[in-house]
Amino acid sequence: MSKNGETTGKNAAPLRVGITGGIGSGKTTVCRIFEQLEIPVYYADERARVLMTEDGALVEKIKRLFGQQAYFEDGTLDRKYIGNIVFQDKPKLERLNSIVHPAVFEDVERWHQKHLNAPYTLKEAALLFESGSYKNLEKIITVFAPTGIRIERVMLRDGVTSREVESRILKQWPDEKKMELADFVIVNDGKRLLVPQVLEVHKSLLALNRSA
Repeated sequence: MSKNGETTGKNAAPLRVGITGGIGSGKTTVCRIFEQLEIPVYYADERARVLMTEDGALVEKIKRLFGQQAYFEDGTLDRKYIGNIVFQDKPKLERLNSIVHPAVFEDVERWHQKHLNAPYTLKEAALLFESGSYKNLEKIITVFAPTGIRIERVMLRDGVTSREVESRILKQWPDEKKMELADFVIVNDGKRLLVPQVLEVHKSLLALNRSA
């Protein structure tokens, strides 16, 4: 039985594993290592951005919420425009999440059906706990990195100030809370090697799948 009370059988679908971590923790880098082990990875945040442009029903809902100016003339999403609104309007952010999350859920369900032969699948999402989507997963991996390192990484990656990164960090659950709820923790502090840690988690998940 999993942490979330679900059971699996020998003929059941692959284990559904979530992987998360604070901004700048390096969870995408960790996911790339899992992909080298031929484990399918669903990048929820990337897919959400695609769906917000390509899913007609979702596009209409976003336009009703933010107006036609939420999209450029070529049909692409004006992320800066929407970001400026939700940054100052928490209820609007919650309404946006309430229409995007169901679309992502349906999308990931379709994706899972394409990977029934995998030993397990990974769903990568920054807000895995915050959105509540972790409840649909059987095991959770949290990638941890010290706050100072995370700030430096994001500043270099996105060309933003430390204050902007700190503001983003404050919108996410604290690392301690994520690690407490996780089944596995991978430390990405630049000191501990990632590959041996990933291999250890991979070995454990394969064992779980075989014993299910």
